[in-house]
Amino acid sequence: MKSEIRFKDREHLAFYNMVLKQTRKDDPYHKAFFYVVGISSDTRNNIQKIFDFEEDCIRPDCINDGWQTSGTERITRLAFNLWNGWNTDGYATPYDLFDCEFAPYFMEGIRLRYPEYCRELESQPPKWER
Repeated sequence: MKSEIRFKDREHLAFYNMVLKQTRKDDPYHKAFFYVVGISSDTRNNIQKIFDFEEDCIRPDCINDGWQTSGTERITRLAFNLWNGWNTDGYATPYDLFDCEFAPYFMEGIRLRYPEYCRELESQPPKWER
């Protein structure tokens, strides 16, 4: 049974669908990256600074841009980490990233990136409890 993706708002959903259609990619990397980047209007509005659509790659230098806030920086860092493990300066740990209002959506991004490990648990008790 596949669970539905939870979006923060309609703009988040619209952005996610738009960029996946634009990139014509349906893999866990793109899904997780664009889901996480789409959480905030600030990151959505700066997507061209965060992602190079022509080369299909992230733009790590944007982490130091003046438009970044503590919240958007967390979003960007998690998106980069889900894309390719990016963590050049050591600030992509759960402690650094999840201490904010976006944490529930970050979990959705992780579920999108790692669907094979984040599937729904079976309704029956584990074998050790039987």
